[in-house]
Amino acid sequence: MTDSNQISVDPNTKGNANLIYILYLVGIVIGVTPIIGVIMAYIGKGQGDPVLESHYNNQINIFWKALLYSVIGAVLTMVLIGILILLATLVWYIVRCIKGMQALSAGQPIENPGSWMF
Repeated sequence: MTDSNQISVDPNTKGNANLIYILYLVGIVIGVTPIIGVIMAYIGKGQGDPVLESHYNNQINIFWKALLYSVIGAVLTMVLIGILILLATLVWYIVRCIKGMQALSAGQPIENPGSWMF
């Protein structure tokens, strides 16, 4: 039997949600992996227990909000404030992913997956 904490593509395991967080963090270097991760989160949504459901919702929110912040930052780089927005987005993205991984490993749900803050 496989341990539910191991990396997995089965949407009913914590390993799948953990893999999505890893794909998001790898996406900082290799830009396409968050797209794969959000697709996996959408596939897993509605199939897991309430803890997994909160993590999938969190992952979907992380993806779309980071994309929004990044587009705004990229547009505003012409007036230099965009660089600050991009840096703030990167920090926010990393913190949300790490906090999600910590909660997942502890078996805890994300309290407010739709939150704009940490």
